[in-house]
Amino acid sequence: MLRRHAPHLPAAAAVTATAVAALALTASSGQAATAGGQSRVESRPAVLAADNGDVLSSESGVFYLDPLKAIKVKATVHRIMYRTTDRTGKVIAVTGTVLNPATSPYGERPIVAFAPGTQGLADKCAPSHQMADGTEYEALPIKRLLDRGYAVVVTDYQGLGTPGVHTYMTREAQGRAVLDSVRAAQRLDAVDLPDAGPVALYGYSQGGGATASAAELAPTYAPELKIKGAVVGAPPADMDKVADSMDGSAYGAFFNYALSGLATAYGIDIDPYLTAHGKRVTNDLRDNLCTTQALAKYPFLNSRFLTVDGRPLTERLKRAPWNAIVADQRLGERKPAVPVLLSHSALDDVIPQQVGKDLAADWCRLGVTVRFAGNIVPGHIAATEATSADGLPWLADRFAGESAPSTC
Repeated sequence: MLRRHAPHLPAAAAVTATAVAALALTASSGQAATAGGQSRVESRPAVLAADNGDVLSSESGVFYLDPLKAIKVKATVHRIMYRTTDRTGKVIAVTGTVLNPATSPYGERPIVAFAPGTQGLADKCAPSHQMADGTEYEALPIKRLLDRGYAVVVTDYQGLGTPGVHTYMTREAQGRAVLDSVRAAQRLDAVDLPDAGPVALYGYSQGGGATASAAELAPTYAPELKIKGAVVGAPPADMDKVADSMDGSAYGAFFNYALSGLATAYGIDIDPYLTAHGKRVTNDLRDNLCTTQALAKYPFLNSRFLTVDGRPLTERLKRAPWNAIVADQRLGERKPAVPVLLSHSALDDVIPQQVGKDLAADWCRLGVTVRFAGNIVPGHIAATEATSADGLPWLADRFAGESAPSTC
C-alpha cells in the first residue's frame, strides 16, 4: 500500500483543498510494482505538500530487465508521487521511481536523476510501470548507473501515470520534473539518501532535452542542489530542425507525439487540423501505443496524410501560435552552472548531430564548460550506448572532484 508522507513544510502551508482534490495517483494498467510482484493501485487523492519535490506517497517496487521477469535488478525500488509544477507554474503531482543499489563505494551516496527518453503518451508507457514489467528499453543504462553505486531517480514526467496527456517535449515542465525528482529522492523517508549530497543529471533524446532543460533551470529553480555535472545525449534542442528531420521518417510517430504533447501544454485544440483518419491515428498514438509499438504500427508517418488541407503540420510550426511555442522550447539560451558532457552521433537518424553541436556552441558562448563527444554509431537508438560509454567515466570524475574537460 502507498505510504503517506508528512509535508516537507508544515501542513498549514499546504495548497488549497481544491488543488488537493484535483489529483490522484493512477496506474493505467491498474497495477503498480510491489516487492511481491504486481498489486493493484487504486486512484486516490494526493495531498499536495507545501514544497516542490515533497513526496506525496510511495510504495515498494521492483525493477526487471526483461519481460519474462527472469532478471531482477539488485536494488531497493520505490515508486513515488511527488510535487512539481507545470510550465505555467501550476502545482501538479508526478510519479517516478527511486532506486538505491545494495552496495556503493561512496560514503555519501550520489544521486543521478535519469531523464527517460521517448516512452509514449499513454499512462501504461510510464517508466515506473515499464521497469516493473521488464519492458523499459533504457533499463541497461539505468542499471549501469546503479552498478557504479549511484542512487537513481527516474521521473515519469507530467501526464505519464497521472491525469492528463503527457506534455511531451515541453521544456520547462520536463526540466522541473527532473529537478524535483532529485528533491523527492532526498526526502524519501524509506531510503537513507543524503539530504544535500552530490547530484548529477543524465538523459538521452527526450531525456537529453529534459536534462539540458534541468541544467539550465537549476540555478534559479533548484539552486540548493549540489549538481556536479550533466550528461546530455542527442538533445532535441531546436524543434524546428528536429521536426523537419522527423516528419515522414521511420520515427514520424514521435512528431505526432510532440504535436499532442505541446498542444496539451499550451491549450491548443488540434482536431480542426486533422481529417477523420488523422484524428484516429493521433488518438491511437496518444492513448494506446508506447514507443516500440508506435514505430511498428506507424512507420514513416507523414503528417500531410493526416491533415484537412493536405499540407504537412511542420508548416504550421512556422506560423502563430506555433512559432512562438516552438521558440519557447529552444535550448541554449540559458546558462547551466555545471559542466556538461554532450554526446551525439554523426549518424543520428532522428535528431541531426548539428543540433547537438549548435547547443554545445551556444553554451560555450555563455561560458559553460562543455565537452562535445561526437561518435559515428549508426542510428539514434544504438547511439545511446556511446552516451553511456562516454558518460559513466565522465560522471565518476565529476563525483571525484576532478576538473571537467572542455572542447569549447
